Amino acid sequence: MKTTIIHTTKKLEKQIKKLICTEDISDDSLLGKWNTALFHVHLKKCWLVSNGLTKYNVILTDINANKVNDIDIIFKSTFYNQLIYDGIILDSKKAEEIIGDLIFRPTDNDRSATAFQNQRIQDFEWWKYDFDSLKEMPIREINNRMNTTPIHIGKSKKMSDYTTSVEEMKKTVFISNLSDHHYT
Repeated sequence: MKTTIIHTTKKLEKQIKKLICTEDISDDSLLGKWNTALFHVHLKKCWLVSNGLTKYNVILTDINANKVNDIDIIFKSTFYNQLIYDGIILDSKKAEEIIGDLIFRPTDNDRSATAFQNQRIQDFEWWKYDFDSLKEMPIREINNRMNTTPIHIGKSKKMSDYTTSVEEMKKTVFISNLSDHHYT
């Protein structure tokens, strides 16, 4: 089965020490590495998990110590449901294949990923004031706002380098689906 590497921030690493893997396991997933950051919403611990390739975000809410043991299931379910909400139709089996097993690693000190996540968390901070509690927040809608915010991918400053995380994820999933079908 494929493996997906998720690099944690130092703050999150301290809270999930038992999940951190230091063995040399390669990342062979279609989407490449992910980064995750811890943030708080109304005193609840939340994770922002961002894909390095597509800049696609997944928000995991109210992740307390009891839920950490089931983080694989929580992430995969949330990822799949966010894909559907964002209009990226994929069957659950294919989503499971894309992600595979999750391997949590210490920080990779990717400053670009950290800056990207900090900006998304700031966006979330702005939007959260419309709601009284975490339970009242439409998390998928807020997550969709993050994933449809224009981003820059590429090295030049051409307009064609601007896209959204949803569009990038659609391209990646589409390419994956094409490679599954063998045309003769």
